[in-house]
Order: sequence, then C-alpha cells, then structure tokens
Amino acid sequence: MAAPQDPSPQPQHLSGRQPWWRHAVIYQIYPRSFADGNGDGTGDIAGIRSRLGHLVELGVDALWLSPWYTSPLADGGYDVADYRDIDPRFGTLEEARALVAEAHELGLRVIVDIVPNHSSDEHPWFRAAIAAGPGSPERARYHFRPGRGAHGELPPNDWQSHFGGPAWHRLPDGEWYLHMFAPEQPDWNWEHPEVRAEFESVLRFWLDLGVDGFRIDVTDHLVKESGLPDAEGHHHRPHPWRDQEGVHEVYRAWRAIADSYPGERAFVAELWETDPHRFARYLRPDELHTAFNFPLLKSAWDAAELRQVVDDTLAAHALVGAPATWVLSNHDTTRHVTRYGRADTRYDFERHLRHGLPVDLELGTRRARAAALLTFALPGSVYVYQGDELGLWEVEDIPDELREDPTWLRSGGVDRGRDGCRVPLPWSGDRPPFGFNADGKPPWLDVQPSAWAALTVQAQVGDPASHLSLYRAALRLRHELEGLGDGPMEWLPSPDSVLDFRRPGGFRCVVNLGPEPYALPEGAELLIASGPLTGPTVPTDTAVWLRES
Repeated sequence: MAAPQDPSPQPQHLSGRQPWWRHAVIYQIYPRSFADGNGDGTGDIAGIRSRLGHLVELGVDALWLSPWYTSPLADGGYDVADYRDIDPRFGTLEEARALVAEAHELGLRVIVDIVPNHSSDEHPWFRAAIAAGPGSPERARYHFRPGRGAHGELPPNDWQSHFGGPAWHRLPDGEWYLHMFAPEQPDWNWEHPEVRAEFESVLRFWLDLGVDGFRIDVTDHLVKESGLPDAEGHHHRPHPWRDQEGVHEVYRAWRAIADSYPGERAFVAELWETDPHRFARYLRPDELHTAFNFPLLKSAWDAAELRQVVDDTLAAHALVGAPATWVLSNHDTTRHVTRYGRADTRYDFERHLRHGLPVDLELGTRRARAAALLTFALPGSVYVYQGDELGLWEVEDIPDELREDPTWLRSGGVDRGRDGCRVPLPWSGDRPPFGFNADGKPPWLDVQPSAWAALTVQAQVGDPASHLSLYRAALRLRHELEGLGDGPMEWLPSPDSVLDFRRPGGFRCVVNLGPEPYALPEGAELLIASGPLTGPTVPTDTAVWLRES
C-alpha cells in the first residue's frame, strides 16, 4: 500500500510556526445551524462550502465540525448510527471529501468530531445486541446488566444520566443497558477488543479522507470502573464512570495512529476535569495533543478569578509541555454575550438557575469584545464558536414546542437545554431567516430574533466598529505579530481589577475590568481596542493591544 499523502494546507501565515495545533485559531461549526445550501431549512455541507470565504476573511486557521454522521439526531448528531458516512440531511460522503479538499486549498485545516463513549440506539451493533438477547456476544460490546431487586425491577446501580434520570434503560426482556446521556445513546464497552478495533478503523477512515484531526467527545468517560459500583458512597477518586486508568491506553493507541500520518494530525479532548494533574495526564507526549480549557469559560467576569485561571492553566499544561487552549462559548454552553450581561457572570451546568434572569445585552457585548481580545492574546490556541464573531446572544424565549434538546426533555422542562446557542446563523437581509438559505424557507429551529438584522454578516462587514470587524482585525494582528500564539507571557504590575501582561516582541495586552478608567502606558503604540477609549485611558470592560518600543 502506498504511504498516505499529506493533504494538509501550509498557509503562509503559519510558515515557520509549526506545529499548527499549538497556536491555531479554530472555528467551531454546528452544521445544522451554520448555513443551508439546498434550501430545506437544515444546515448542510453545501452551505458550509458556500461560506468558506467567510472563514478565510475572518482569519481562522482551522474549522471543527460537530458530528455530521448518519444519526437520528436524538442529541443533535451526538448519537451516531454510522461513523463512516454522512447523514443525508447534511450531504454525502463525496461532498465531505470535496469540503476537506476545498478547505485545504484555502489554507484551512479540518477537524471532525468523534463520539467514542456511546453510539445511537440505531447503530447496527446495538440493533444486533437487542435482537440477540441476554448473554449474547453482541451485547458484550455494550454494558448490559440484569437489574436489582426481587424481580430485576431496579437499575443495576445508582448512576445518573447527565441529561437527567437514571443512567439505565430496561428492555422488555428484563435486561438494562447503560446510557450516561440519553436512552438513545447506549455506552460502548471499551473493555471489548472489537470496540477498540472498530474505533481505530474509524480514525483511519477519516484520516485517509484527509481530515487534520479529531475533537473527542466526553474524552474521559470511555472506560468504566470494573464491576460498575454504585457512585453513592464511592470514596475513590475518580468517579466510577470516568477518568479510569484504562482510558490512557486507548489514547496512546490513537496517538500512534495519528503520528503514522503525515501533516501533523491532532486531537483535542473535551475534558471537564478540574484536577490539574489528572487533566495534564491526557496531554502527555504519547497521548492527546490538546484539551479544551473550560475553567476560563466557567469563570466570572472578574480580574482576580481570570488571572488565577490563566496561571493555573499554564502551570497545568507546563507539566507535560502541552499548549493551552482558550474558549468562551460552544454548542453546549450559554453564549458569553448573555453570561457577561448578567449580575452573576459565571457558567455552570445548572443552566435553569440562570435562565430568564435579567440580561444587559449592551454590557454583555462590551465585555464579550474585551474577552475576545484577552483570549486571542493568551499563549496557545483559541476556539471561536460560530456566531461569536457576530456578537450573538443566547436565544432564551424559544417556545417549548420547538425545543429539541434531550436535556430539556429528560429534565421535564426544568433545564431549558442548549437549543438557545444553536439557533441558525444570520447572514444577510432584514428579516428571518437572514440568508440562512437562499429561498427563505424557515430553518429547522425557527426562532431567530428580529434584532439580529443588525448582526448579520452583511450588516457588519462594512462597519469598522462592528463585532465582526473587531474579530477580523484582531485575528489578522494575531497572525502578523510574532509574539502571539504559543509562547511565554509575563504579568505586569497593575491594580487588582486590571489584567496587564506582556508577550514577546513588545506586545502588551491590558484589560480593565474595574469601575474606573485605567491609564494607558506612556509611549506605547495602540494596535487595537475592544471599544472607544476615553483619552489616554482604558474604560471599564475594555481591552487594548499595544506595542512597546
């Protein structure tokens, strides 16, 4: 067999700064809601291909695609029925191949999601397990167990689903199967050699097609503690359903596969681990390349808290020589324009405790602009969720009958779910669907706010003060300035309410989170500001980039 070819782009602005994943700006696409190319109301590959120019103009280095695989969409595509094919609603495998090729021609790398903790209940292997019955080899690929109680009427253990309710579902034949998420998402048994071999084959399939890497969904969940003990009273660390020692063996095997391909293929882990030492273990040189840094996303808009997060993040990654990543929003979290506009600016998974609280969108937007300059200036790589560059906010007034998120359904309506950050993007025009598709057919989630007319790409592109213009200018500078991306940083003396740090090449970033204006350093050249300045000072909730001689 011929050696794999290197399909990866070599963008001019990345030359001499390899490896790319240590400093790249990566744009997350939620395919259903990005752009609709065939006019049926659902975002698709044709729509993505038609908008690649937007990503080039924005200045990102790579795009990450949330799942586009064949799926019943019980959980927005994170319930995969076929890991080697594209869902017909999104397009075809040939269209996917063309998208990867076109992105590479434009200097963009492509990362795809892989969902290894669970499959869809419509996956052929799970359907075969259901048909084969208790005790069959087919069921050994998943976690099937008899129930507890006199008649097996109780779940095998006390584990709870992340989407609410027990993590077990009982079949008519009496057995239960494990699902740490929705019942339509049965967990794979990663102790089974056929499961491991299957996913290694899936990795090779997409690497052969030309993708540059994978985002790994719920990275630490794959391996469960032997015997599946109850969580209540389980005093060992970690929990019995996550972060088990055996998971590292899986990722060492995956890393060997990625390293066998040319072009620096990379992994990014979805990892909500709070212990910095356990977090760092996933990023050892023979395991995964990067992992999402969620503490910054969860932090309040508070200088001391943000400074501590930056210090802790860099220290944890330094343990294994890995680059940090920075992210403000994604498809699972409340958009940061909304978070930063509330009295309590933190984020946690108890979304229902904050849903509907008063939001000052002007304040949230001002802080979001400053936060963008902060994250773009920090060492490492950075992620932009689709719509961040437009300043979109969380859509909270979605009618109940339109909500699809299983967290909404499983919680009995207590948790309002994640649909509000997944609303289709506004591209052009003055009324919904804002150019999401050519013929104006209502999109799959038809709730775009009328106020978004001022936030479309078309409306913002010619406005130098717009959110989009800020992102374009900042990302252009990020590529042009030698000291940004991966590398050292140094905190400078400042008041407790101000973040002030220096990067190589005379670059300096100042973020004022306090109530009083902060004086600009004398003699520094202003490169960009997140908002209007008041003379030689930085107003509250504003960030500036400077160049010192």
